[in-house]
Formats: sequence, C-alpha cells, structure tokens
Amino acid sequence: MSKALDGVRILDFTHVQSGPTCTQLLAWFGADVIKVERAGEGDATRGQLRDIPDVDSLYFTMLNHNKRSITLDTKSAKGKEVLVTLIKHCDVLVENFAPGALDRMGFTWERIQEINPRMVVASVKGFGPGPYEDCKVYENVAQCAGGAASTTGFDDGPPLVTGAQIGDSGTGVHLALGIVAALYQRNSTGRGQRVLAAMQDAVLNLCRVKLRDQQRLDRTGVMTEYPQYPDTEFGKAVPRAGNASGGGQPGWILKCKGWETDPNAYIYFITQAPVWGAICKVIGEEGWITDPKYAKPAARLTHLKEIFARIEQWTMTKTKFEAMEILNEFDIPCGPILSMKEIAEEPSLRATGTVVEVDHPTRGKYLSVGNPIKMSDSKTEVTRSPLLGEHTEEVLRQLGYADDAIATLRAERVI
Repeated sequence: MSKALDGVRILDFTHVQSGPTCTQLLAWFGADVIKVERAGEGDATRGQLRDIPDVDSLYFTMLNHNKRSITLDTKSAKGKEVLVTLIKHCDVLVENFAPGALDRMGFTWERIQEINPRMVVASVKGFGPGPYEDCKVYENVAQCAGGAASTTGFDDGPPLVTGAQIGDSGTGVHLALGIVAALYQRNSTGRGQRVLAAMQDAVLNLCRVKLRDQQRLDRTGVMTEYPQYPDTEFGKAVPRAGNASGGGQPGWILKCKGWETDPNAYIYFITQAPVWGAICKVIGEEGWITDPKYAKPAARLTHLKEIFARIEQWTMTKTKFEAMEILNEFDIPCGPILSMKEIAEEPSLRATGTVVEVDHPTRGKYLSVGNPIKMSDSKTEVTRSPLLGEHTEEVLRQLGYADDAIATLRAERVI
C-alpha cells in the first residue's frame, strides 16, 4: 500500500520539539525525511533527559521516528555544496533555527528559490512579525504569550501552564498542515512558497474559545458558565476557570472512590441539559427534575457548586471506571482522569497504534506515541529513530556522490 506523501522529500533542519513534531508527522505519512545534524553532537535532545547512559534519549527517539539522519558541516565550503545539492533534490526545507540563522548561512529565501523554485521553505518561530519576532521562545513562554496560561488554573492561584505541549508540538502540527497545503498549491502553480508557524499564533489558535469569552465579557461583564458566577465579580480580562468545560455545558472534575491515596481517582462530569433527568435519577435526586431551582439550565447556573457537590457524593462511592460504566448507560458525558501509566498499559490504544512499542538498537524496546491521524488507504508504520549520521553515505550516493568523493568529505570532516 502506498503512503499519502510517497515521493515527497523533506530536508529537515529542525531540532528539539516543534520542528521534529512536524517532520515526524510528514514521515509517518510517507515522506522521505532527511534530518541534517552536526557531526559528533546531533540534535540537542539526543543527550537530554537520558534514562540510559550514552544512548539516544526518549526525548529524541519519540520525536524522530521514520527519518534518516545525515551529518553535515554546513559552515564549510564543501558542506554548503552538499547542501545546495540537497536543496535541488528536495521538495521542502523545514527549520526552527533562531530568527535569521538560515540567512546567515547564506541560504536566503531568494537564494533557495534560485536553486530550486519549487521548494517549500517552512519555519517555526516564536513570534510572528512585530515587537517580539527576534525573541527566543520555549514551550512555556509560548503558552504564556499565546493566552493559555492566563486562563488556566484556579481563580485564587497563579497562572498555570499545561502539561500538553501546545506551544511546541501544537505549532509543529500547524506547520505540517501548512506544508501539505503549500505542496498541494504547488501542483497548480509550479512554485514553492514560504510557510511560517509562529508559536504564539498556534497557541492562540488553540485558545480561541478564550478569545471568544473575552469579547463576551467585554460586552456583558459576566459569564454565567464560569465558576466565579454568581458569587465573584468579574474583572476586565477572562479569568481562570478551574475545571469548567469552556462551553455551554457545565462540567467539573469530581472525586471517585480511592481518591485519598490515588491522585488520579477522579472523573470529569458534564451536566448536559438533555440528560439532566437521568443525572438526577442516577444520584438519587429525582425531585430536582421538577424543582424550580434545578429544572432549567439557566436556574442551575446559580447552584452549580451544590449540584456538583451532591454528584460528587455519588461518584465517591464508585471507582472512576464503575462510574463511567453506569453513566454511559444514560449517555451522560463523562471521562476518567487517566494517568500516563494507565494510558501506557491501555490495550485499545496499542491496538489502534496510538501507543506503539519500538525496538531500538542501543536502548532496546520503548513505548512511544504513534500517528494520531488514521487514514484508510495510508497506514502508518512507526519505525525507530535514526542513529546520528546513520544514513549519510546512503543519502549522498542517492544524490550522485561517488564513493571516493564521500571518502574525501569524511576525511575532511564535512560529514
């Protein structure tokens, strides 16, 4: 079976997380991703957060599946010659260097277009054009600058970042879509183009409901689905909303049986209006179905704290999985708080390829995420990450370099 991106060749100058997330997605869809690294060092994450001495870290391996690795000194004259050849033979160049780094290497957009007018040049940057465009950005900086942190956490505490890597990996996913769109447009125009995904922009895109709420707050001065309502006065900016759902259906995280010793013995429970009657019956409060204080969604908004407190009395008598089984019979929206250990051991996620076991020549077997996007005619096979420079000679031969030329490049430490 062919892959969706068979025949597409990616020149991968990315490192750490945002760029490698993008290029790994493209590799999972069948693109030939050639990762360019510095000899002797490679991607910084090869050595970061190691759990086994002197082998590639999980940080690196879980972001660089299905790729080929070459080493190249792009500062040397001969290294630049190899890079020119690579640009001629590739469809996309992806980079997440510091702003201006590619230009300083001598490969401006104009120069790349001279070499290969069909090339797509895709970049991750911290900020788009503006006062901060030259600033260096990491995951948590992007979450803060993109609006996520100010709206995450509880109202009586400081802003919080989330464990989901919405700044790095989230931007990588956005960039991958931009690349695929540029390649599609190239079919009709014959030209490549530049694609930019700024981390601040990507985080904001994922926080669009909070921008929605800011405009609602500006207009009305109150948001009835937030936990501050009706007891706390709203300020001028969208506040932190705790575990509120962020939509029109009130939700909260509630304790389940065993919460005293298990930090993840909790369930997310949504009091969706169409199943309100079923909720009341399940928790033994049938009287609430007709009680004017609770019968209508608008009336319930002023009593949410007591409603969830009563529901929690019920959930605390059940494990999160027992509660799920009962609630799902009545189509009551809910979800268990799953720990990373539970996710790693979940058979259904293994069966769908969402969690995969990969065998690596130096670190052995390990778990990783698989392709989260499933396609009926483009199956994803997750292969191990490359060793540093593992495919250098293979790639150069495919580019037309003879063995003696490769030997010279190696002797001169160009590769």
